[in-house]
Amino acid sequence: MPDVAIRRVGARRIEARVAGLFRTEANGFETVSIESLNLGFDGIAGDRHGGPTRRTGGREPWYPRGTEIRNERQVSILCPDELAGVADAMRLPELRPEWIGGNLLLAGVPHLSWLPARTLMMFENGASLKVEGDNAPCRQSGRSVAARFSGRDDIETGFVQAARRRRGLVAWVEKPGALRLGERVDIRLPEQWIYEG
Repeated sequence: MPDVAIRRVGARRIEARVAGLFRTEANGFETVSIESLNLGFDGIAGDRHGGPTRRTGGREPWYPRGTEIRNERQVSILCPDELAGVADAMRLPELRPEWIGGNLLLAGVPHLSWLPARTLMMFENGASLKVEGDNAPCRQSGRSVAARFSGRDDIETGFVQAARRRRGLVAWVEKPGALRLGERVDIRLPEQWIYEG
């Protein structure tokens, strides 16, 4: 049997707060700020990323585009620290969650995008989300940001580089419920391991 290096890190918990809630209107990409967000097993009803399944795109080159697969991207989660870091890297005065289609802004987790897959987010009012993984930045988000800053031709493609590993997370609804501004979130990181086989 070949040698395989495995490094384990134990499970742990951290706490965050809901600092913003957002949803799309009609079929648009950008989101608008709201006071509460109702989550069902299909995600956010009427939201662009809602539904039990979705169609593949450039993120899944192993399938033909348009293949129907399970929707593990029901909710887009961001944090203020990472948004500020991307804005600084791009020399922008701000980067708002709505511009890049965010649904949930969490305060208290500075390196949110690095939380591992299988992380469970349990909200004070009873809902829970299961993290699928990081949200790779795309040019559609870059176009949305660029629309706010005329004369900056570097933003659309620059966003992809500047937001890499700090574009937030995507998650799916494990337990339905309503999210409210200011509510506490118990974030449970699973045991993690690095498999270097």
